[in-house]
Parts: sequence; structure tokens; C-alpha cells
Amino acid sequence: MQLFVNDLTVIDFSYCCAERGIVGESWIVDVLLEGSLNEMSMVLDFAVVKKQIKAIIDDAVDHKLLLPMQSNTVSVEVSSHRAGHEFVNFSAKQSSYYLQSPSCAFAKIDTKQIDIAAVTNYLTDIILSHLPKNVQGLILKLRPENIEGAYYHYTHGLKLHDGNCQRIAHGHRSKIHIYKNGQRSAALEAAWSSRWQDIYLASEDDRMELSEIELSATAMANLTPDHQFFSYFAPQGRFDIAVTSNILDVVDCDSTVELLADFIVRQLKKQAPNDEFKVVAFEGVAKGAIANG
Repeated sequence: MQLFVNDLTVIDFSYCCAERGIVGESWIVDVLLEGSLNEMSMVLDFAVVKKQIKAIIDDAVDHKLLLPMQSNTVSVEVSSHRAGHEFVNFSAKQSSYYLQSPSCAFAKIDTKQIDIAAVTNYLTDIILSHLPKNVQGLILKLRPENIEGAYYHYTHGLKLHDGNCQRIAHGHRSKIHIYKNGQRSAALEAAWSSRWQDIYLASEDDRMELSEIELSATAMANLTPDHQFFSYFAPQGRFDIAVTSNILDVVDCDSTVELLADFIVRQLKKQAPNDEFKVVAFEGVAKGAIANG
């Protein structure tokens, strides 16, 4: 007997890619369970699937930075500054990145590269270990949203958030709709998607001097004059990151989707003060904010 739940959840995360750098991503999760019927004539109660399995997936990968531990581009060290924190040193074709975060902000996956197959295998093993004996099979389907039009991948952290959004390197794959004088503008959408493709979005308020940043000895030995530094304390701990200018956009606000929508409107108004704009900014799949100006 098989039991399925489509659109069980959406996982929003970032991952280390040797070619692209740190990439924000959003995948929809479908689940198919196979097994014998239990004493309630069910493979598994839908309420358990929707609550327990979703919680397992969220705890494993959602709002985390996924690390391919077989790749020579990534190294992880116990933090010499703070208990329960780790350093990550990552060198990609695009840039080099250095982080300190609480250990819970990272997912270490035994693979050479992060892709749908690797994350599917990782999650399948974790979920099966938590399921009752009558469930013999599990098929997960991870898939990106089918987007017609422009979209971008971004990574960020929200220091004021009391949940997992506070993690300094989690991200999203997001579409964007921009209207100019009531008409949707494919050109403006493409321009902003190009600007924010595989970007790290930082807040000016979180900027740190080199003397204040907490990174590994490896990081300190390999920093370049092009690295910029950002750090903050949040309920889960201290978060630090060093990124280079070519993959960075520093905004004059926090990077909530509401403020990012407003940020885009304000930039558009600077360029065309006599025009009216509406920005529909998405944060991953099926959620976002609207700003007008």
C-alpha cells in the first residue's frame, strides 16, 4: 500500500557550489510512503506525515548552509572563539567565503557536490530512521518551482528573527514581478534577477571591521582586500561572514522580503521619479511581499 503527500513542505536553504559559490535555493518536497497497514488500517496517519516528517526535514536542512563534505573546496573547524560554534572555509570559482556560526546552522552531507540526488539520499536515511516498522519504503521528490520569467538565488541572514531565519547563510530561489505605470516590465525583472543572481545580501548595519570579526586562522591567512565583513548576535549565537564584493550587495535595511521589496521600489524611483512602480517580491515559493512607490 502507498500513501502520498504532495507539496508537503518547501525547504529554503543555501549550499556550497564549487562553480557558483554559495547559492540560495528553494525546493518543494513531495513524499510517497510504502508499507503495510497498521492497527488503524493506515500506512501512517496523514497528521503524522504532515507534522513529524515535515519537522524532520526542516530540522535536517531547512534554513541551513549545506556543505559537501567530500569536496576539497570546503573545510570545517571547531570554533576557537565560541563553544558550540564552527568555522566554515569555502573556496569557489566565484569567490572565497569564510563563516562562523552555531553548529546547527550547517548541514554536513557526505557527497562531493550538493544536488537533488545527494540531498534526497541524505533526507531519506534520516526520515526512515524515525518511521514505524510497518513503513518499508520512502520516496522523496525534491523539485524547484516551475517559474516562467525572471528569478534569482540569494543568501542572507536576519538577525532580528527568533527562528531559523537568523542563520547568516540561508537562502531562497525567488521570482519577482515588477510593474511600471501599471504594466508588468520583463526588462526590469530581468535586470534585478541579473543583479541578484547567486548574490549575498548583507545589511549595512551588520558591517564589521576586520579587527572585530571572528573567523578561523585559515580565513585570516587567506583574506583579501576585497573581502567585506558582517556579523551579529542572534538568539542561537554569534554569526560572522566574510564575502567578496563581486558576489555581494549591501542594502540600507534589513533583508526581510518586505524591506527588499521596498528597497527595489526606492531604487527604481531614484532612476525614474515621475513613474509609479509596484514590486511583488517573493521569498522562495508562494510567499512574499508587495511594495508600491
